[in-house]
Amino acid sequence: MVDLNAPIIPLKGMGNIELYSHLKDFYEYIDKSRPKILAVGMFDVRYEIENHVYLWFSILNGRLWKITALKDYKGKLFDNIHIGMHIDDVLKIEPSFVYDDFEEVYCSPKGVFIETDPEKHTVLWISVYVKELDNEDFGRINW
Repeated sequence: MVDLNAPIIPLKGMGNIELYSHLKDFYEYIDKSRPKILAVGMFDVRYEIENHVYLWFSILNGRLWKITALKDYKGKLFDNIHIGMHIDDVLKIEPSFVYDDFEEVYCSPKGVFIETDPEKHTVLWISVYVKELDNEDFGRINW
């Protein structure tokens, strides 16, 4: 189901998986892939699919609110940015990224987070998320 070469598209999805999809649509895939499962906070669950992606679902509405590309993901963000790339090169391509000291990630208002290796300064993970994450509708599950 996950296309590891598909582009990473902020506010839309990656790997041919779309944000806002419902958990029930992933039942067979999740059952077959035997992911690692982690409860995140009180109302979210994260599935790790074979070092390919994390799928983050809201327990309250069953919707996919964030997708994170992991080390085996080969698709690119903005046609050029990929896992393993040095953050200086990322910032040359996409200067909208700003480092968030609290979250310890690079954030772009275009709907994407990048987490880097603290020693090598290379991209470890790329996450796209629903637009409501940035406002109070997210916590109220009005999405």
